[in-house]
Amino acid sequence: MPPSVPSLPRRVARTLRTSLFAQVTCALVLGIVVGKLWPDTATALQPLGDGFTRLIKTVISPLVFCVVVVGIAKAGDLKAFGRIGVKALIWFEIASTAALVIGLVTANVVGPGRGMNVDPSSLDAAAVQETTGGGHLPTTTEFVLNALPQSFIGAFADNELLQVLILACLVGAALLHLGHTKVPKILPAIEQAQEIIFAVVGFIMRLAPIAVFGAMAHLVGNYGLGVMRTYAKLIVLCYVAAALFIALLAVALKAVTGLSLWKFLRYIREEMLLALGTASTESVMPRVMQKLRRAGARDDAVGLVLPTGYSFNLDGASLYLSIGTLFIAQAVGVDLSLGQQVTVVLVLMLTSKGMAGIPGSAFLALSATASSLGAIPAGAVALLLGVDRIMDSMRVVTNLLGNCVAVFAVSRWEGALDTDRAKRVLDGEDTSTPGDDETGVGAEKALGGEKDAGSEKGPGGEAGAEALAPGIPAQKPKELKEPAPEAG
Repeated sequence: MPPSVPSLPRRVARTLRTSLFAQVTCALVLGIVVGKLWPDTATALQPLGDGFTRLIKTVISPLVFCVVVVGIAKAGDLKAFGRIGVKALIWFEIASTAALVIGLVTANVVGPGRGMNVDPSSLDAAAVQETTGGGHLPTTTEFVLNALPQSFIGAFADNELLQVLILACLVGAALLHLGHTKVPKILPAIEQAQEIIFAVVGFIMRLAPIAVFGAMAHLVGNYGLGVMRTYAKLIVLCYVAAALFIALLAVALKAVTGLSLWKFLRYIREEMLLALGTASTESVMPRVMQKLRRAGARDDAVGLVLPTGYSFNLDGASLYLSIGTLFIAQAVGVDLSLGQQVTVVLVLMLTSKGMAGIPGSAFLALSATASSLGAIPAGAVALLLGVDRIMDSMRVVTNLLGNCVAVFAVSRWEGALDTDRAKRVLDGEDTSTPGDDETGVGAEKALGGEKDAGSEKGPGGEAGAEALAPGIPAQKPKELKEPAPEAG
């Protein structure tokens, strides 16, 4: 007797119960409907999205610390970690410069601000000051100093990722120097803490649909859909330019690693939709780190490249800033020469690096660019106040994909990518749940007597490295280096 086929309502209910993608999609649509029909009520729902983001932020710093320390210790080579950092910075600069150039070229061709003939004196410059809270972008010296921690605990308390990265590098280097004989319990403890953090992330992610509903309802209720008609030309241009840049990323990823960006996009579709709904890439950083490790990128590469990219590789922001600068100039009737546009690129290459985590950073960067040119009134930046929030989706998608491609490319460049495993995962041939061998499921199988990759014996009769270094299943990590014998 053939098995009975579940009815359509049962299949839909099961999908909604088990699929995060389906849950977030429904929440996204419901948020738009509520924001459109009941805007006054919808604007009060913002705490749902903000609360979720706050919860995720609590685990980002300890997670980055654990992943980087374990990555350095298991790779057994601090020089390799340094090479990964240098190669990542080179990739970031090339990618963000390409984004700036694409933005300038498309803005010149389309001219989204031409014909607006806006009188700068009629704009409310105080609104920009209110949005930025009177802040300013850090100078180069301030940026470097701010990246250095003043306190071990303070770096985690303030969620300063660059400071946490430096601390993690120091701790990882110390573990390599001391070796496993002097501190035999530290590395396993950090690895166990990492597993706990990933489990906490799993709990928090169950709230993702609620967060997306609240954030989207607030966006539509507060700004409405009319703004899209007013700025239609600029919005369409930004999204088309982002599509061109993403296509360039796809070509680069295929050329460097042989992987398909479209398959990767399908692989992280839940995280991408969540980032769109909450307008935050930070909300998905832990899950994306899991999936990148799951797809064959080594711990040290993921732990260094992805968090650093959040400060140095804002490709979506670079696109928006270059297009926004020309839009403002065209709207107030200023014709920028080629030399001035080159200056725009050079200024934005610097200002875009200090934007992460600063309220109203886009307006600060645009104001700094306008001031450096001397031809655009700084108050003209207020033209973008009404449309800035609509651009978040473009920035989020482009930033996230740009950083993920950077992880794969730098990993491949450094020989820290298991390409065969990545292809299997992206093709869907490896159907195990992401995080299985990262959050303790693999350990449960081993305890249950099933043969697990981490249960094989490694050198010296100790448990295999995978049991202690989840996320590097295809490579045998090197043991910690023994310290040199002390003289005398």
